[in-house]
Amino acid sequence: MLQETSSAQYILQQYTAASGGQRLQSSIRNAYAMGKVKMLASEFETATKVMRNRNASRAAESGGFVLWQMNPDMWYVELAVGGSKVHAGCNGKLVWRHTPWLGAHAAKGPVRPLRRALQGLDPRTTASMFANARCIGEKKVNGEDCFILKLCADPQTLKARSEGPAEIIRHVLFGYFSQRTGLLVQMEDSHLSRIQSNGGDAVYWETTINSFLDDYRPVEGIMIAHSGRSVVTLFRFGEMAMSHTKTRMEEAWTIEEVAFNVPGLSIDCFIPPADLRCGSISEACELPRGERGKATAVATHRAKVAALEKSHNHNMDNVVWKMKV
Repeated sequence: MLQETSSAQYILQQYTAASGGQRLQSSIRNAYAMGKVKMLASEFETATKVMRNRNASRAAESGGFVLWQMNPDMWYVELAVGGSKVHAGCNGKLVWRHTPWLGAHAAKGPVRPLRRALQGLDPRTTASMFANARCIGEKKVNGEDCFILKLCADPQTLKARSEGPAEIIRHVLFGYFSQRTGLLVQMEDSHLSRIQSNGGDAVYWETTINSFLDDYRPVEGIMIAHSGRSVVTLFRFGEMAMSHTKTRMEEAWTIEEVAFNVPGLSIDCFIPPADLRCGSISEACELPRGERGKATAVATHRAKVAALEKSHNHNMDNVVWKMKV
């Protein structure tokens, strides 16, 4: 165990050095990034059939995002894909999201970094996040020999993020760091949640987001991944063997602009919306009833979907989507 931890520390030191070095990264007070997103494919599978959607509507599948960050632990992102716009942010104390279908709502649990920033945009936060990871082996990723770092969320964190009938059982993060360059080339994020309805059977949701980072180029001395792709897989299963569903989405993204230490950026830019709700709705985003049969079409209007849940009203057909931008 000690050897695994010390190996991980060495890998992270190499990563920090390859990304621009500790001194340069520590001089960054804030950051800005702008990028484009394109949904490549979506797929919805049940026990008896598979529905695929590949570039059915090119206009609806493209979009973009703008991201702002500021120390310590503050971030704000705007994402627009296929006519839908989502805002999310963190003021250093709480994480919130604003969606067209649910309005503004706070996320339960401790403050956490924005996943999109960890996809090659923020090496310092990435290194600190993996600080307690273990090195569990090696693997080739796109022909590149990589070290694998594994990080598991502790029980206290899982409990803090669980809410009502929804319990997060497991959250595991894997980072694949190139042995040649020292840079992060793949990140795998996996959640397992259990939804227990009143008197009904438990339903499980397993969510996996696999991101591949590419085209590293220096921006003001910091190595930034300027392109990549993410594959999101949502697997729902319950007590009955034939009840499973699987949704798969793939997005490609490119970074158009990056800037550090932007003049004039202040904490006022990270203030949560005035109408923020901190109720039991957590991070869930409910689809209207008329949209229930359009799972694949709706999927193309998201940039990241992090989990699917049964809604709080215990209607098994009423699907709730959790979004991660």
